[in-house]
Amino acid sequence: MAEAVIEERQLLKSLRWYDGFVIALCNPGFLLGSLGFSVGALGGWGAMCLWGISATIGLLSNWIYSETAAMFPEQSGGISLYAHEGWRRYFSLVGPVATFGYWIGWSVVLSIFGKIIGDLIEAKWFPGQAANVYFSIGSNHLGLPHMIAIGVIIGVWVFNVLGVKPSLWVGYVTGALLMVPLAVFIFVPFITGDYHSSNMTWTINGQWGGLRLAFVWLFIMAWSAYGIEVCASFAPEYHDTKRDTALALRSAAMFSLLVYVLLPLGVTGTTGVDYINKQGAEGQFYVGVFDKLVGSGAASVMLIFLLGSLVLSMNSSTADGGRALYGISKAGMTIKELGVLNRFHVPARAMTVDLLVNIALVLFISSNLAILYMSNIGYVFAHVAAMTGFLLLRKDRPDWPRPIKVSRIWIPIAVVIASANAVFLVVGAGSPTLNGYGTWTDFGIGVGILAGSVFLYIYRRVVQDKQPVHLREETPKLPPDVVAPAAVGQPVT
Repeated sequence: MAEAVIEERQLLKSLRWYDGFVIALCNPGFLLGSLGFSVGALGGWGAMCLWGISATIGLLSNWIYSETAAMFPEQSGGISLYAHEGWRRYFSLVGPVATFGYWIGWSVVLSIFGKIIGDLIEAKWFPGQAANVYFSIGSNHLGLPHMIAIGVIIGVWVFNVLGVKPSLWVGYVTGALLMVPLAVFIFVPFITGDYHSSNMTWTINGQWGGLRLAFVWLFIMAWSAYGIEVCASFAPEYHDTKRDTALALRSAAMFSLLVYVLLPLGVTGTTGVDYINKQGAEGQFYVGVFDKLVGSGAASVMLIFLLGSLVLSMNSSTADGGRALYGISKAGMTIKELGVLNRFHVPARAMTVDLLVNIALVLFISSNLAILYMSNIGYVFAHVAAMTGFLLLRKDRPDWPRPIKVSRIWIPIAVVIASANAVFLVVGAGSPTLNGYGTWTDFGIGVGILAGSVFLYIYRRVVQDKQPVHLREETPKLPPDVVAPAAVGQPVT
């Protein structure tokens, strides 16, 4: 009897390293979304210093992640998959918690940036609409910016479910647009003489209160500055996994570090803290910055370019968040239904989950910083688990093929990074009311999402896979297609 064989759809190997670099250009957009809040809390010098520290941690982390990305070239889902591989021998629940934490950290970018886009459009072209409320849900009063946000979220989703190429072309166009406002913010203030060092202030004191404030903001900044690891999520889709993954990760990290130091200097040195707080730290102040630097006529064009860069951030987040859910499903850590590709070879179901979650966030949560705080609990935990996972993989799988192997000096660096992120997580997550960036309710939502990942993991194992849940799992020493080296003095048969 003849049998029909159904070939499972696979992710296509259609990307080069520079495609990964373009995808990672979302990170300057992340900085633009958080800059106003950080300057208001830390001052210009304080914000520039902490953004630089956070971006440096992100750069060093990316160097290390290039090794683990090349170890598992067929696994999609990013750094949380490395956490799973490193930890499942010791505690299997670390994997699902880290992967959902990673996913929610990327997913919420859609709601945050959709609302920023709506605020900027209203401030520039529809200022009379600011007081209009279309309807309210609880304490969240919904107006034009919220409607714009939902429309942009749906539009980005459409481009991504049609395949990686339409999504990538959106990335190239918006990435090119991003370069223009970046150049204006970084270079023009010094050319025109609008930069004044007197606008730069430092509000972090040397006592525990100041140190705690710095730790809290390093916790918040991780959402943005660490995001260059997005390149690792696309490892299975690069033409040359070893070369392209490493080049994408490292080039994106170095570019990001430059932007994260210079952009706060240029913007804050032009306006000062008081102006940013008065105009609106959510992003409305950028309208005035453009007016001052390039004139009101060109400011409209610059704002359009800035809006394009925010769409780029949303585009990359949709692509990465969808692949994170797809990857953890393929790894057996959440329900099977999310581990499916559509006819364009992209995880459309997982992206649709992102779509629905972010529309709900726009409708029900009013503060961008509250969304950031809630999601960052899981995202920073994912980095702690991934970095310690790298250390455990070095110890437990010394013979595993490593096409990219960083030198031994990176082991103590990984220890320092993991320890620092653990401190940021404990202090940051434990201080939700500091400066009003979150509440204990937001803390409960963030922890609840992570708890939900455990229930979905148990459902997958027990109900869908018909297997018991083991808190510790046996792990292979080598990939299944690699033959172990013969012992010294033993003949090879």
